[in-house]
Amino acid sequence: MRILFFSNPLIGHLLPQFPLARALRGQGHAVAFSTPEVMAPHLAPEDFELLLSGPSSQEVTGEVARRTGADILFSATSQLVGEYFAGARVDLSLDDALAGARYWEPDLIVHEHLDFVGPLVAAVLKVPSAALAVAPALEPETARALAATVRARYLERGLQIPSQVPPGQWLLDLCPPSLQRRGALPMPPRERVAVRPEPHQGPDGATRTRRVPGGNRPRVLVSFDTASGASTGLGPVLRSLSALDIDLVATTGGDPVVDPGPQADRIELLPFTPAAELLENVSAVVHHGGPGITFGAAARGIPAVVVPGSVGQERQAERLASTGAGLALPLRDRHPAQVTAALDRLLADPGFTLAAHRLRDEIAAMPSASRVAEWLVASVSARRTR
Repeated sequence: MRILFFSNPLIGHLLPQFPLARALRGQGHAVAFSTPEVMAPHLAPEDFELLLSGPSSQEVTGEVARRTGADILFSATSQLVGEYFAGARVDLSLDDALAGARYWEPDLIVHEHLDFVGPLVAAVLKVPSAALAVAPALEPETARALAATVRARYLERGLQIPSQVPPGQWLLDLCPPSLQRRGALPMPPRERVAVRPEPHQGPDGATRTRRVPGGNRPRVLVSFDTASGASTGLGPVLRSLSALDIDLVATTGGDPVVDPGPQADRIELLPFTPAAELLENVSAVVHHGGPGITFGAAARGIPAVVVPGSVGQERQAERLASTGAGLALPLRDRHPAQVTAALDRLLADPGFTLAAHRLRDEIAAMPSASRVAEWLVASVSARRTR
């Protein structure tokens, strides 16, 4: 079978698709990715076939600003989210993506839940599609805005309007039940299957040489996305955290120069590194609340202090805190001293780790990517024989 994956040019949307794509390829199926060229460096080590086309996230952001007069980076309203994912990006991407898909001739399209190019290509080509939810369910207002925006793109091509957001005959859901968002729209009747989330790991299992921790101090990972790291200030956070009797591992993200302060011998600074490697031998994580690191740490049973960088991340942080597996800082109260106090509390109370272990066990009970790959192929084959 030939399976074509679609993704926004956002690393947090692309990497969670790799376990399923690898599983399908390992079972003998042809797998390709359709995504903008800026994602090529992350895909190249995987050796998937690539159909590179479409705008970068910066180009889509610029087009949204041109159309609306607003900057989504500073005002991510539901309407702007709808215009970004279901409007401007679709308009700038569809022709080239469709041409590539026609050439490749997929039997199935898999798209992450905020990619609206893939399902539209599937509708034009009359092939089935599956949505892979790499984050908790969309908030009702956001889902309505996305549906309203993408509607015109189907109507102008004489296609049936999707009955649900995200579109697709099947919903593959990476979100653990305990971390699902409250108040999300119930999904219309369709086949839904859980998929066990995994921390991202490199394709060959190779790891870089790492610093050996000194003594028996707890090891803590600090991982912010580029926007969160910049607005929080990674250097000040590390200097504050180093007052605790711990070893620190930090990803520098987009900040090329980080001053770790006088305790630099207890701080390991790394460039982009697969999460599976970062989470090894870690007692706690301080992160921004994105679904990738949230699900990854939970899958390893590691408690977290969440320093959210957006309203969506704040909701995710609150949900994690409600399980007892972490602490959530308010969106507008992110002083380094507050982060340090929260981590000190987390490390002092074993109840957080016990709750994280319960969450780990919940995730371990979810179907593996390999099992879901087999189910998905069987479902597509059964659909063909109807």
